[in-house]
Amino acid sequence: MLDEKLFSLKKELILYATLVERTTDKCIQGLLKREQNLLKEVIEKDEKRSNTCESRLDELCINLIAQFEPKAKSLRTVLMIYKINKDLERMADHAVNIAESGLFLITQPPLKPLIDIPRMAALASNMVKDSVDSFIKEDAVVAKEICLRDNEVDQLWEQIFRELVTYMLSDSLAIERALHLIRIAHNLERIADLSTNICEDVIFMVEGKVIQHHQMEEELIE
Repeated sequence: MLDEKLFSLKKELILYATLVERTTDKCIQGLLKREQNLLKEVIEKDEKRSNTCESRLDELCINLIAQFEPKAKSLRTVLMIYKINKDLERMADHAVNIAESGLFLITQPPLKPLIDIPRMAALASNMVKDSVDSFIKEDAVVAKEICLRDNEVDQLWEQIFRELVTYMLSDSLAIERALHLIRIAHNLERIADLSTNICEDVIFMVEGKVIQHHQMEEELIE
């Protein structure tokens, strides 16, 4: 019975991660296609869906612990799901921030062609999915690989920030649009960071090692 409940809990987690992944994609599509309806859907509907998923997973985790008093690995799994649930909720909040900035930007003339932000979004979205998959499969090798992807996201974030600061310094009329683009990139960077946090927890769960992101490259080289 406990195994069945844990299986159901994992299914709920996957559904929530899928919602967050799609919400992130929807934000960027709304921005690129300048579609107000997509961005409003994130703010008005997807945020409520996210809150419902989070509350449901919280309740399921608490009820499972109260009913079955899981031990050892089973308890660690439930606690891990509880923590990932919180990370996913924060990711969904970041997606809402992106949508809000998108709503402003689509009413303005484009500041520049959007190339790096969609790349960041694709990386972050895939990291959400793959980090939860690594937990479900208890795959520390995949978790480590996902952590290394965060380097690419960080590089894009720094590149976008530097470029947009240049725009702001050269044209005061560009400042507000540039700040919204910086906000979008920063929120994508945070989504990737939260995915990395999940992967670090997976590595600890599987291998019993506490590994911070900056240690990941050294370990793989060794």
